Amino acid sequence: MKSVKSIFKIGKGPSSSHTMGPFKAVTNYIENHPQTRSLHVTLYGSLAATGKGHLTDKAIEEAAANAGLEVIIAWEPKENLPEHPNGMVVASVASDGSLTDSWTYYSVGGGDIRCMDIQLADEDGEEVYEMSTMKEILDWCNKNGKAFWEFVQENEEKTKGFWEHIELVWKTMQKAVERGIDEEGALPGPLNIRRKAGSYYIKADGYGDVQRARGLIFAYALAVSEENACGGKIVTAPTCGSCGVLPGVLYHLKKVYGFSDQRIIRALATAGIIGNIVKHNASISGAEVGCQGEVGVACAMAAGAITQLMGGSPSQIEYAAEMGLEHHLGLTCDPVCGMVQIPCIERNAYAAARAMDASIYSLYTDGRHRVSFDQVVRVMKETGKDLPSLYKETSEGGLAKHLD
Repeated sequence: MKSVKSIFKIGKGPSSSHTMGPFKAVTNYIENHPQTRSLHVTLYGSLAATGKGHLTDKAIEEAAANAGLEVIIAWEPKENLPEHPNGMVVASVASDGSLTDSWTYYSVGGGDIRCMDIQLADEDGEEVYEMSTMKEILDWCNKNGKAFWEFVQENEEKTKGFWEHIELVWKTMQKAVERGIDEEGALPGPLNIRRKAGSYYIKADGYGDVQRARGLIFAYALAVSEENACGGKIVTAPTCGSCGVLPGVLYHLKKVYGFSDQRIIRALATAGIIGNIVKHNASISGAEVGCQGEVGVACAMAAGAITQLMGGSPSQIEYAAEMGLEHHLGLTCDPVCGMVQIPCIERNAYAAARAMDASIYSLYTDGRHRVSFDQVVRVMKETGKDLPSLYKETSEGGLAKHLD
């Protein structure tokens, strides 16, 4: 497996696969074609179907503008390229209008891209982890009497700036929560959805302890998700569309229990290895496996992080993560108008509360259970493969089809 840094990317929303990925692809093409004066980009499948709602065209135009180039964008939502639903072809426009030097890219989730025409420099570096399943890692922790974060530390020892990156991730998450709480008004786009984070934060003070805690978790998760919807600076965890879950619960626990930043950074490392296992063995792309690979994985990551902070054993952490993912199996990706707003924002808040529940449940147990995390990851991958494309970020089914 690659470094845990690959799970936590800092950038602008609203979508890691539809915004970050295409921006990187066009930027890469320009770097490799310095004589190009005009570009033609064709978007296929999910990238085309929900691209405008995800601001894909804006990301591409920004990448081209950074190099002083003009760009023409074509949309082919009914046609999929063979390797992944998020395919795109970038070409140079010759003086006679013909297209030359066409390169094919895939945005494979979490801001990562692949190119079929050249070997891209791997931004995530070399393979860092020999172990790639939860069972292997859990056995290592139990055998050596160490925690998940210590496993990460040992394996990331040679990764340049690893802990500095995780520290920056936490700072960025906190700033996103705090910006989102203070902002008001409507989110961009035709849905005219008003921001809710600030009002949830204020209303929470009027409730008793249990409901107040829930209200604050909702508020913090909403704050980050709303920032993402506005194209603000957030952290993929593991994607933009699921970026509110993990910071929502971690920010709440810091405020309530006064956990040090160091302890939270260690919990982030544990969350990262959980997300990394899924990314390596299945997928975190909504266009490939549905929202179970985004919000489901985010819930698993958050549940594991919470359990570590609350003193859980490695087995309890694994159990919490397993429940977080298992109970999101089959979750569809059906964004209304192709925007990361309905049901995405509310779904982040709900999954944050669910992560808390999974952690509490696991802490009541001794960590032993019948369904393993690795089994759920395999089931998630199979379920995603079996889901019709209507429910995998095409906005052709589910809420996207039936909500006026």
